[in-house]
Amino acid sequence: MRYSTVSLLAISLCRSALAQTLTEVEVSDLFSLWDQTLATGDSSAVAALYGEGAVLLPTLKDDARTDPAGITDYFDGFLAKEPRGEILESYKSGGEGWATDVGIYQFTMGTTGDKVKGRYSYFYEPDATGKWMIQHHHSSQMPEEINPQPITEAEVRALFQLWNDALKTLDPAKVAERYSTNAVLLPTMSDVSRIDFDGIEDYFIKFLQNKPTGEIIESYVLIGHNWAQDVGEYYVSLISPKINIDC
Repeated sequence: MRYSTVSLLAISLCRSALAQTLTEVEVSDLFSLWDQTLATGDSSAVAALYGEGAVLLPTLKDDARTDPAGITDYFDGFLAKEPRGEILESYKSGGEGWATDVGIYQFTMGTTGDKVKGRYSYFYEPDATGKWMIQHHHSSQMPEEINPQPITEAEVRALFQLWNDALKTLDPAKVAERYSTNAVLLPTMSDVSRIDFDGIEDYFIKFLQNKPTGEIIESYVLIGHNWAQDVGEYYVSLISPKINIDC
């Protein structure tokens, strides 16, 4: 019988719970199990690693998640970025029936290649069956990650190319992911403003049927503190003839 790496780690950690005290290696294995479960893309499977009454204070949301539905909901969005974690610094402690792991980790987002550092803390306890569960998980971005370095004009113009590359995938969700949480899209080929992910994705479902690709003709970049603007004129090539757009 074959077992996946995730299954083997889970079996090993369940057996370790019989001793009620974990070694540092076994505490590290709990993070590995969590990270490998992220890689499955299954938010329910990730939420199942959190015990009854667990509290998740997540990196990318302001609200605490205190039940399976809330934890699953958070990971629905987070796993869309295809994250994989790596611990950079770890400080572990434990005793009979409990273990903690605090430190600094880094996520690489598979969809973009972006790397995000965070401070973390995990508190583990075994459940009634002896399986070690996450009871508390706090994650917060590093201060230097929250205050990014100023962007250059070349980097601003490169953002258009990322958007253009997303168009070429013909996947409306990938295009919509280029827009921030509070983005507003005033689209070329619709009278309806799009103000959320679903609306933006809906617009691109039809627009991408034309297999569009963009080319900037004129660009005027403005940069301020934590913002940048690129205005000008571009061509969008469609299955039908090119259209000229002011942007």
